[in-house]
Amino acid sequence: MLAKIVSVAHLGLNAQKIEVETDMSNGLPGFLVVGLANKAVDESKERVRSSIKNSSLNFPSKRITVNLAPADLPKNGSCFDLAIAVGILACSGQIATLPPHAVYYGELALDGSTQPTLACLATAIATKEIGCTELFIPHHNAEQAALVPDIHVYPVQSLLQLYKHLIGEERIIPLDPLSIRADATNISSDTKRTYPDMAEVYGQEQAKRAAEIAAAGNHNILFSGPPGSGKTLLAKSLPSILPAPEFSEQLEITRIHSLVSDEMPTLLATRPFRSPHHTASSIALTGGGQWPKPGEISLAHRGILFLDELPEFPRNVLEVLRQPLEEKSVTIARATATYKFPANFMLVTTQNPCPCGYSGDPLMQCQCSPSQVQRYQHKVSGPLLDRIDIKVHVGRIKNEDILAQRKSESSAKIATRVSAARTIQIERLRNSASRTNSELSNAEIKQHCGLNDDTQALANQALSQLRLSARSFMRVLKVGRTIADLDSSEQIEIQHFSEALQYRL
Repeated sequence: MLAKIVSVAHLGLNAQKIEVETDMSNGLPGFLVVGLANKAVDESKERVRSSIKNSSLNFPSKRITVNLAPADLPKNGSCFDLAIAVGILACSGQIATLPPHAVYYGELALDGSTQPTLACLATAIATKEIGCTELFIPHHNAEQAALVPDIHVYPVQSLLQLYKHLIGEERIIPLDPLSIRADATNISSDTKRTYPDMAEVYGQEQAKRAAEIAAAGNHNILFSGPPGSGKTLLAKSLPSILPAPEFSEQLEITRIHSLVSDEMPTLLATRPFRSPHHTASSIALTGGGQWPKPGEISLAHRGILFLDELPEFPRNVLEVLRQPLEEKSVTIARATATYKFPANFMLVTTQNPCPCGYSGDPLMQCQCSPSQVQRYQHKVSGPLLDRIDIKVHVGRIKNEDILAQRKSESSAKIATRVSAARTIQIERLRNSASRTNSELSNAEIKQHCGLNDDTQALANQALSQLRLSARSFMRVLKVGRTIADLDSSEQIEIQHFSEALQYRL
């Protein structure tokens, strides 16, 4: 007798339909799993055997062959346990009929209970994409999977419970997507991570203005200045002025993070803020491994990647950022497959002007030789700096600002302006794949970033005297478009272009 069960294998962020074929024949008792399975899948034989026996069900003393098709696709992980167990029960006649469009996904413990499993949201999305309508998944992650509409998600606590459901003895009630979404949104809103307020940064009005522009258009930004001037505090305050992600963006963020953690909130309702240490490797940033998983730049998708003390990162690590900053995604190639992860993040960086940090400081004398300063500044390549839209100097805080503890606008006020500018961009780009000004293509720049005669003359002068590259000029136009949006201006005026231009110097 032959039984066919549908499950899902994950190739990066994408998923592949897997048919778990179970055949049972006479002969010496045995249990064989084929279909290019790795060690974790092969060990499922012992988990499934014990789960069936400890659930007071019959594990047949026959020759059992399980094939994971397509057989030429590598299989990894423990997520096929549930499908293999159901296949054996169906093949041995203990389950008479199975739902025609159902997916089974999850790991089993030896006592038959289910275990938390990675990538449950991605599995639910894949279930919908392959045309199935029912998903049986461990109850630990079922609420996350239920965020996907138009499928029935059944929270499975044990193999015995699933068996009783399939024979019609005791039904499992599917989760309600609307109530799950409402509860998840409320819980996520109550547990949002708190960040420093912009009002906590004394002085530095120009740097705050640059941070506001960066947040409004999702532009990359570099804060440069001496130690103690507030660079890191400014960077860590940026999330407090970013608009909350829309539900579709929340699903994107949660889907990526579900690939690396099975213990996380049902829905991630805040933009990620990733801050890897400068000892991180290039693989840690891009993702990878034998079975590739997302790295820091993908985990920062729709949020911020913060690199503190940029020159302290190894140059080969920084260079891997160049392609993702342009394409908003990262591609990891392996001999067996190619994996693509989204990486649409805002790069926020800080750096000192020299190793001691006081080159150009009016009060502290620099202790570095000219060659040391030059060597330090050349640690970051020109092509990478060319991809940073806004570069702003954060000078020493004035004494009166420190003593008076003079505060400026709060993050809430700045966030209101940022949100209004983002709304303008979303409306302008409603028929485009882009969402912010930083994502504009050359064709969209031509359409939305027109210059009047006076601004055109200034742009021509800037190209000639400053020797801007084509990429630099396009990024100046994008920043100028964002400044115009903050002013609710339909056209980029000369003052908008001038301000954008000063951030390239």
